[in-house]
Amino acid sequence: MRLYALCDQELLDRANLSLNDFVSIAKKYGAEVIQYRNKTSDISFIKQQLIQLRQLFEGFLIVNDAFELSSFCDGVHIGQEDLQKIDTDLKKAVKILKEVIGKDKLLGLSTHNKDEILEANELDLNYIGLGAYRSTSTKDVSHILGDELDKIAAFSKHPVAAIGGVSLDDKFKNVTYYVIGSGLL
Repeated sequence: MRLYALCDQELLDRANLSLNDFVSIAKKYGAEVIQYRNKTSDISFIKQQLIQLRQLFEGFLIVNDAFELSSFCDGVHIGQEDLQKIDTDLKKAVKILKEVIGKDKLLGLSTHNKDEILEANELDLNYIGLGAYRSTSTKDVSHILGDELDKIAAFSKHPVAAIGGVSLDDKFKNVTYYVIGSGLL
């Protein structure tokens, strides 16, 4: 299993954990990637958190949605709706996003079904997130893939990160990364 740790600010606040606490836990489990997600704070707070994470963690650091802060990390993970806000033509949206963040940065996209994976196969991405595997405390999810996740992942030409309610004990054949947030705590 390759661990991609989801550092969600809301979860940190609820659990009364610091970034240092989270990174220590992520390192303990061998995380290769940390994604910082913060849906409520202003951009300057997110920037400061990314700077602190970079000081604490030597692996890949990804920011969720805040592509304007890509210079402070190794890449950006974006959702379907956020990508469509850039341009409804997804190829064009990815091209614009790549120009903004830089060709050397990683770009990941959330997917939720086979159709979105097939669309993602046509895009210049580094990986996709697929899920939700099960319900999760870090995000509201309307559709749970369950055991279908691994079967659907086989259609991706990109590395797949299983998202949403994934635990350290889960087993997949067609998944490269296990994205775990609250399950690490």
